[in-house]
Amino acid sequence: MSDPQTTSHTPSRQAETHSVTSAAGLIGAATLSSRILGFIRDVVIAQLFGASAAADAFYVAYRIPNLLRELFAEGSMSSAFIPVFTEYHTLRSKEEAWELASAAFTTLLTLVTLVTVLGIFAAPGIVWFLAPGFHGEATQLATTTLLTQVMFPYLLFVSLAALAMGILNALRAFAVPALAPVFFNIVVITFALFVTPFFEQPIIGVGIGIVIGGLAQFVMQLPAMYRRGFLLTWNFRPGHPGVKHMGRLILPTLLGLSVTQVNLTVSTILASYFEGGPTYLFYGMRLIQFPLGIFGVALATAILPTLSTQAASGALDDLRDTVNYGLRSILFIILPAMLGLMLVGEPIIQIFFEHGAFTAVDTSRTASALFAFSIGLWAFAGYRILATAFYALQDTKTPAIAAVAGMCANVTLALILMQSLDYVGLALATACASMLNAGILLTILNRRLGGLHWTRLAKSVGRTVIALLPLTFICLWVAELDIWRQTDIFLLKISMLTGGIGLSMVGYFGTHLLLKSEELSGIWHVLKKKLRIGS
Repeated sequence: MSDPQTTSHTPSRQAETHSVTSAAGLIGAATLSSRILGFIRDVVIAQLFGASAAADAFYVAYRIPNLLRELFAEGSMSSAFIPVFTEYHTLRSKEEAWELASAAFTTLLTLVTLVTVLGIFAAPGIVWFLAPGFHGEATQLATTTLLTQVMFPYLLFVSLAALAMGILNALRAFAVPALAPVFFNIVVITFALFVTPFFEQPIIGVGIGIVIGGLAQFVMQLPAMYRRGFLLTWNFRPGHPGVKHMGRLILPTLLGLSVTQVNLTVSTILASYFEGGPTYLFYGMRLIQFPLGIFGVALATAILPTLSTQAASGALDDLRDTVNYGLRSILFIILPAMLGLMLVGEPIIQIFFEHGAFTAVDTSRTASALFAFSIGLWAFAGYRILATAFYALQDTKTPAIAAVAGMCANVTLALILMQSLDYVGLALATACASMLNAGILLTILNRRLGGLHWTRLAKSVGRTVIALLPLTFICLWVAELDIWRQTDIFLLKISMLTGGIGLSMVGYFGTHLLLKSEELSGIWHVLKKKLRIGS
């Protein structure tokens, strides 16, 4: 009998793999546009507010609806809705599938509206709990509370946007949902530049932009749903069998998939004791989310409908192959991104953020947080793939159990490490907790699927480690240049950083080419296919 690790893929499995790669590439390209605009948004806010008390208040306040967004929106909604909707769409009639979507939409709208109203009234208590370091600063506490109340409706709009994304992704329509955050960022940038001057507290204008941006993110997806036959009708049926099934999946998922946000919230609470801590952690994580969103989230989003279809049809061999492919692909991309952020993180921060109120000291401190977060980037990304596999199997309890273990580890490590490393210890604790999460899920999934083709995965990682050598030397050379200690040579700095990153990529992918990497070959196959179609 042939070794399953070396058996060649059937044409159908290859087609599915290429379909996932193509979808992930499409989502990644759209997400790249959004992340670039998100970067511009962060640069604008950093230039306007730096690491001031107003910025700390904003990022603490923004953390609250952002956490709930992960609970009610991108995390639990997608992971619970897509497998159930895919099952209906695969095994039942189109009318039944759309009836489920309508019932889910109405139920979500009702539930999140109630949560939003309660959140606005409870904002003073929530802020008091989440920012104990602000208790001695009445003005900062009041500003944070007001910002929280202003931004809470963002939760409603982004939850509806997430459901729209789930509907479209389940139908293998990825471009529009991936581009939706572009509109969010455009609105926030516009408000930051042109609306904030009209407020006595300018930061309030940014908070209003967050809410309007969330609305835009939802509305721009409506035409795509209409074209596929979905009409927004009131169908409040929380007792619908599909909605009840989603509810059973969502409850443990509220903790499971949102573990990163929960850990970051713990960090926010403790960071409020350090001046500038919330801001440094926010910008450090923003840089982590750049490759994580473009590649990690994109691949997890693209792979969930495929895994759900394979799970619904009982094709566990195909599912095992898809999970293995997802892990190999994510490590192929994330490991060089992780190493790059660790080695040239400070030059990146200096170029993008060190303007206006954001000082050289802020750059150095943010770089320290970024380095600590980067240590766990592979785990952040790997967790996305592993959790997605469990959700496709309609098992949301296992990720929840892993999340509890991760949160306990995060809190314990944070309290220990902050004593000597300050806010950097909080970032390191978050990274370590994510490693524990990913390790638990990997162990359980391996046992449940009867193996994950470890030999193939190990060979892939081995090729990647070898390919990282030229990238390491180039990034170290760039990071040690004297230009980073000089001023008034902005264009030279951009040229050196861009050239260094480009040369690193050539060295990395060139080495993979010499090693005949499967992952690089898969990406090249999809690119050639698209080029043929385009021509």
